[in-house]
Order: sequence, then C-alpha cells, then structure tokens
Amino acid sequence: MTTEVLPRTTLQQAVAAVLQVVLLVALSAGADLGPLGWLAGIAYTVGLWGLLTAAVRRAGVSTLGPADLVTLARAALVGGVTALVADGLGNGDPSVIPLVLMATVALVLDAVDGQVARRSGTASALGARFDMEVDAFLLLVLSVHVAALLGLWVLAIGAMRYAFVAAGWIAPWLGSALPTRYSAKVVAAVQGIVLVVAASEVLPRPLAVALVSTALALLVWSFGHDVVWLWRNARPRRSAAAPMTDPMPDPMPDPMAIPMATPMATPAATPMARPQP
Repeated sequence: MTTEVLPRTTLQQAVAAVLQVVLLVALSAGADLGPLGWLAGIAYTVGLWGLLTAAVRRAGVSTLGPADLVTLARAALVGGVTALVADGLGNGDPSVIPLVLMATVALVLDAVDGQVARRSGTASALGARFDMEVDAFLLLVLSVHVAALLGLWVLAIGAMRYAFVAAGWIAPWLGSALPTRYSAKVVAAVQGIVLVVAASEVLPRPLAVALVSTALALLVWSFGHDVVWLWRNARPRRSAAAPMTDPMPDPMPDPMAIPMATPMATPAATPMARPQP
C-alpha cells in the first residue's frame, strides 16, 4: 500500500494558510480583531488557496520558487489588512497602526520579489500574475478603508484595474499585451504609498483629499494612456486580420486569436495584459 505524496505547492500553501491563521490570532490579541475580521480573513485565505491552486495546476508548476514565496508572504499580510479593514467597517473603530504597518511591509516586499525572481532565474508568468493580483487586491482593500475616511470616490483607485479587466471581456482588444512602461510602474507605486499615508490619518483631511485626488488623476491618466495605445495598435491588427474579400465580419472570431483578460486562476492561458498601474 503506497502513500500518496502531496504536491510541494500544496504543502507550501498549507504552511502559508497556517501562518495566516497565526497572524489573525495575533491580531485578535493585539488589535482586538472581532468576528467580522475573522470571517473576512478566513474567506480571504480560502479564496487565495483556491485561486492559487487552480493557477498552479494550469501552469504545470510543481513548486513555488523563492520569489513566489515572497509574494505568498505578501499575500498573507494582505489577508491581515483585509481582516482589519473589514473589522473596522463593522465596529467603526479600525486598528490603524497594525493596518498601516502590514500594508507598508507588503509594499516594501513588492520591490523584493521581482529582484529575487531575476537573481534566482525563477521569473515566470505565474509569478508575475500572482504578484500583480496581490498588488491589485491590496489597493482595493486600502481604497475601501480610505473611502470610509474621505468618501466613496476613493474606491475608484481600487476598482479601476478590475473594471479594465471586465472591459476586456466586452472588448477583447483591451486584453492585448502592453509594452513595459516605467511611468506605469511609478504610478502603481504611488497609489499604494498614497493610500497608506491617507490610511494613517496623519494628514489633515484637506491635504489627504488633495493627495489621494492627485493619485487618482495619475491612475486615470495611466489607464487612459494604455487604452489609447491598445486602440491604435491592438484593435487595427484584429480588423486587418479579417479576409478582405469577406464583406461581413466573422460573427464567431477564432478564440485563439483573441487574448482574453481572465482571473488569476488561468495565468498560463493569458498574456500579461498590463501590470497594475
């Protein structure tokens, strides 16, 4: 009778899930994390496990590399931030200090996993997509917290990337690959920094509003830049691919010819449509 050995990725995710629970316990002891925070933290952990398991299976990966493990650690911190934000929305008294500390460490580590991947030669489409999704979700959660302080308009920062992906389902040319743009990386970094500063509540409200508004304006510009580039480059190529002798467009385009923006669960099947700006 043979004993089935669990995939290494499953063991790695199991360790991360245990550490996530330990973090929630620590937040309960040190930041009075309540039932709503626990519910959000556990839901986040289960969702992360499911999405990452599906992504790993599709990518055919047997183990997470060193950079992926750094991203997984960041994801655990984002889970802690998620729990605190949910708890704060429920009781009206968010634990600002641990929230800001965990978000700050997560942002700092975002500059680490890419360097680890390059230096170790373990860069992959899965790792890049995983990193992008963790970044996007952190911005979403932080924007929810800051929206409770400054107004619902702040949610546009966290929702914009998801709106871009959803638009790609309607207009597939929006899911085409984008060239690497340094300004997009700078704008993405600015969003996280500004949201953390606003979440800390160290600035007067007018100054915080001005700062977050500026960050949102930069994000709108960055996404608008990409949409214009895709309109000028990706969309004409799709139109030109149609036979010139066919007077009517093909109602059923070849799905293999259209890169679709999909959730993290299918990183191997999608191009990197864009880094989180």
